[in-house]
Amino acid sequence: MKIRHAAVVVALALVAGACGSDEESSSTEAPAGTEAAAATDAAAATDAPAATDAATATDAPAGTDAAAGTDAPASGDLGSAAENGDSGCIVSGGGEATGEPIKVGSIQSKTGPDDFSSSGQGAKAYFECVNANGGIDGRPIEYMIEDDQWAPEVAAQAASKLVNDEEVVAMVGSSSFVECGTNEALYEETNTIAVYGTGVPRECFASKNISPTNAGPRNSNLGAAQYLARENGAKSFVCISQNIPNTGGWVCDGLEAWASSEGLTSRSLLHDPAAPDFGSILQDALSEEPDAIILMEPAGLAAAFLAEAEKQDLRDEALWAGPTSLYLNTFPDTIGDYWWGHLTVQAELTTIDAQTTDNLAWLATMEQYGNADDPRDTFSQAGWLAAKIFTQTALEVGGDNVTREAMTAALPEVKNYRSDLMCTPWYFGPGDRHNANHAGRVMQIAEDGTYTLVQDCQEVTDPELADILALEASEGLVG
Repeated sequence: MKIRHAAVVVALALVAGACGSDEESSSTEAPAGTEAAAATDAAAATDAPAATDAATATDAPAGTDAAAGTDAPASGDLGSAAENGDSGCIVSGGGEATGEPIKVGSIQSKTGPDDFSSSGQGAKAYFECVNANGGIDGRPIEYMIEDDQWAPEVAAQAASKLVNDEEVVAMVGSSSFVECGTNEALYEETNTIAVYGTGVPRECFASKNISPTNAGPRNSNLGAAQYLARENGAKSFVCISQNIPNTGGWVCDGLEAWASSEGLTSRSLLHDPAAPDFGSILQDALSEEPDAIILMEPAGLAAAFLAEAEKQDLRDEALWAGPTSLYLNTFPDTIGDYWWGHLTVQAELTTIDAQTTDNLAWLATMEQYGNADDPRDTFSQAGWLAAKIFTQTALEVGGDNVTREAMTAALPEVKNYRSDLMCTPWYFGPGDRHNANHAGRVMQIAEDGTYTLVQDCQEVTDPELADILALEASEGLVG
């Protein structure tokens, strides 16, 4: 597994070539050579069509606290959904949908440095479930996925094909390191809404027509660091990440800003993802004698850093943590038992084994309509949820009325949407940027190699969220 991840790192040269390295950061770089319908408000989440499962009516209070991820399902028989084959998707009833297709688009970073497409796989499984159970009032969803190959120019071509040529009614469940920044202008010009599954760069959370269901790497990174500060007394941090524009620097700068506001310190080390010198970067990080090192990396890169740290026996030199990308059921075995009991991970959605209504429905949908090798991770949950929000809104609009114009009017009106997958209600929002999800949970890899929940829902503190929180309060988006 470690050899496979090392190969992934070499492939990251594609990102460096496609994205460049012009990101501004106050941090110190790694050494040279290193590394519209009114019914789509709260009712959309609670007053589903007759066939809607209980997942749409999660009874968590406004501003859901830790109970959101641990309460038993409202309907006891859903507890066995994964075993009895219940799909868990919202359906209009009937058999296979055979009417005029509703085209929905998605762009994924699949081939290239790493496969980052589990969000699209979660959405695809959900839509296949919908189509098998009546579709949108008899109309099937034609889910069209394009691979941007982690390249901005490919992402632009993919979006043009989906939006201009195929005339999709919306983009749903996308997941990309490059797509948001490349295509945000196109979505606004063509009046196309994107309910993103997994946003990564800053543009995914700073664009008028894009609203992700995930919290984003900046929030997740901060959540991990803030846990270590509260529970372990960490006062100094090093944030390691890639110099992909508006990604690594934006995320690590967030940690610096928060640390400074709390009288703590944080240093950022940004590396070229093409050929990072893991050993030199780690030694540079440890030269600061930090209390904690935060690996803001995809799982493959993080595994490579941890393999090098194991080689140098650096485990006890600092606390080690990372964002939700490291919360993957195969990750503990990938990194090996050297790290068991010594790695903290923040998750942007609920635990993947949560016995709650929506999470059980997600697992059941993936079992019945997904592939056995599709990841069961946070990003799959996020794509599944994006598909569910779109489906429920489309059902409220009505199958005969589902057009791009109608969905562009209806989706931004969704607010106070409750799901046990998230700590607080989701909304699209009326603002020029969107980041509805900004709370998460914290896990640690236990001594037996399993993830253990050590902190349930906790808001992330980020100075950059001030405008988002003010808008939520003034518009009643999560009341």
